[in-house]
Amino acid sequence: MDQSKPDGAAHTDLRGCTRLKVPAPITCTFSRRGLRSWLPGSRQGVVLDLSLKGAMVMAESSIQPGERLSVVMRLPSQVLRMRIQVATVRWERDRVYGLEFVALSPVAERRLKMFVAGLSEKDPHTSRD
Repeated sequence: MDQSKPDGAAHTDLRGCTRLKVPAPITCTFSRRGLRSWLPGSRQGVVLDLSLKGAMVMAESSIQPGERLSVVMRLPSQVLRMRIQVATVRWERDRVYGLEFVALSPVAERRLKMFVAGLSEKDPHTSRD
């Protein structure tokens, strides 16, 4: 079931985290985890919105709901790339995918929190409950 609202700037999904539209698309690479990995290497995508718990990503590669991925992205204003160790594909619609972040390192989680906090301050549609 699609929980996204692609036309809105920010909204809260069923897990309770605010999804924020990124100011400019963030490129990412991802690879399948486990036995069914792509050969060779990884695939490219674009992050369209982001929260502390997941992201909406557009990609040309076919990914199925339930697949587990490793995702690498470089957030704007951050020099180093950030790795999401495990993300699960929750939904797909026309090559746009909803990812739930399952496992992040403490450093990646801290960097993601800083980035999302910066986006929330700039977005007038975000509530600060």
